[in-house]
Amino acid sequence: MKAMRRGEVEVVFVATPAIGNLIPAVEFAQRLANHDPRFRSTILVITDPHRPLVSTYVDSRAASCPGNLRFVHLPQADPPHPSEYQSAFAYVSLHMANHAPLVKQAMADLSSAGNRVAALFLDMFTIPIADVACELGIPHYLFFASPASFLGFMIYLLDPEARKAIESEDMSIELPIPSFVNSVPKRVLPSLVLKWKDAFTLFVNHAGRYGGTKGIAINTFDELEGHALQSLRASALPPVYSVGPVIDLDGPVKWHPQRVEQEAILQWLDKQPPSSVVFLCFGSMGSLGAPQVREIANGLERSGFRFLWSLREPPRGKLDLPGDYESIEQALPEGFLDGTAGIGLVCGWVPQVTILAHVAIGGFVSHCGWNSILESLWSGIPMATWPIYAEQQMNAFQMVADLGLAGEIRLDYREGSALVSAEELERGLRCLMDGGGGEVRSKVKEMRDKSRMAVTEHGSSHASMRRLVQQLLVGLDLDDQETKLPLII
Repeated sequence: MKAMRRGEVEVVFVATPAIGNLIPAVEFAQRLANHDPRFRSTILVITDPHRPLVSTYVDSRAASCPGNLRFVHLPQADPPHPSEYQSAFAYVSLHMANHAPLVKQAMADLSSAGNRVAALFLDMFTIPIADVACELGIPHYLFFASPASFLGFMIYLLDPEARKAIESEDMSIELPIPSFVNSVPKRVLPSLVLKWKDAFTLFVNHAGRYGGTKGIAINTFDELEGHALQSLRASALPPVYSVGPVIDLDGPVKWHPQRVEQEAILQWLDKQPPSSVVFLCFGSMGSLGAPQVREIANGLERSGFRFLWSLREPPRGKLDLPGDYESIEQALPEGFLDGTAGIGLVCGWVPQVTILAHVAIGGFVSHCGWNSILESLWSGIPMATWPIYAEQQMNAFQMVADLGLAGEIRLDYREGSALVSAEELERGLRCLMDGGGGEVRSKVKEMRDKSRMAVTEHGSSHASMRRLVQQLLVGLDLDDQETKLPLII
C-alpha cells in the first residue's frame, strides 16, 4: 500500500457488498475526500460470490477513480453455516462480522505503510466490526444509507416496552416512534422484525452499537427529514450529520454489463411526449410472482397510460438476485405485448437514475427503496408506493402519511400479501398521472429544488459535511506549518 504524503490522513470504509449499500457508501467516501485536500478515502472491499455485479461495479469504479479514492480488496471470509441463520438479514450480518479479522489486518497494513487513519466508517450490517476500531484506538463512525426515520425506529427498539409491543400478536397496534410525525401502524414494520427472531435479535444488537460511534452520517437532508433529524439530535445519540442526497448521478450506464442494451429504451422514451410515461421498477432485489405480474399487466392495459415496465424474474436460489427473463413474452398474459405495442415497453434491467431523469417520465411506481426515493425526488418525479422488502414499508408510510410526497398503491405489501388487483393499480395510476395527484406533484417539484440546493456550497448538507470534517480532524495534530492545508468550506 502506497504511503501518504505528510499532512494527509486516511478515512477507511467497510460497506456491505450489495449495490444498494455499496454505491452510496462509495459516493459518500468520494464526496468526503473531495471536501478536504487532507483526506484520502479507502474502501475495504468485501467480495461476495453471490454478488458478481458488485465486483463489476468495483472494478469499473476503481479503474476511473481519482487519486483521493481507492479500493483495497479483502480476502474472502468463510460464510456462515446454514444452521447459524434463518433470515437473509442474519446471513448478511453474520457474514460481515466474519470479516473482522481481515479488516484488522488491512488496517494494520495501512499503518505499517505509514498511513494515518482518521476514522473507520461502517454501515448497518458491518457495525460489529466496530470492535476492531476499538482495539486499534481508531474512532469509528456510522454511515447510514437508509432514512433518518428508520434510524429512529432502530433506536426506538432499544426500549424493552417497544420490543414487547412488536413481539405481541396484536397487529392493530400503532407505535409512537419519535422519528415519525404520525404514529406508525405495526403492519408497515419490516418483515425482519415481525417474522424472523434471529433477524430481530441482531437488528436490536446493531442498534445498540450506534451509541458507541463518534458520529452518524445519514444519506438524507434537513429539508426532507427535518422532523426525524430533530428527534435524533435531541436524543442521546452521538452527533448526527445529514449529508445527502448522496446519489450516483452517472448511474450504471457507465459500468453495468447490460448498459449497451439500453439504447433502445432511451430511443423509445425520446419519442414519447413530456411527462407522459409511468415508470414501474422494483429495485435490484425486487421481483413479483406470476399472478401479480398478470394483475399489473391487466391494470396497465385498463389504465391506457404510456408505460415503461422493468420486469424481473424472481431469484432462483435463496441468496440469488432477480434476473432478466429469457423470454419476457412467456411471463406476460397472452396478447398483452401486441395490445399495448403503441403505448408501452416491457424490458428487463434498466438504468433507473437515467430513466428517472428523462423528460418523458411523468410518474414512478416504486418499491420505495431509499436510493430510489432520493433519485426520484432529485428528478422531481412523483411516486406511487409499492414496497416489497427491507424497510420499504416504513419508507412508503413516511412518504405518504408524514411528508405528502407520494401517492399510495399499497403501504404494507410484502411477500405473502394479497395481490394488488388490476383495479387497485389502475386507481393508483390515475391518481399518480392525472389531476388527482397535482398536490403531490407540486410538493415533489419543490423538494427537487431543495434536494439540489442542499448539496451546494451554501446548502444544509454541505454545512453538515463541513462539521463532520472538522470533527474528523480533531486530535490529529495537523497544525504545524509544514503539513497544515486550508480547510475547504
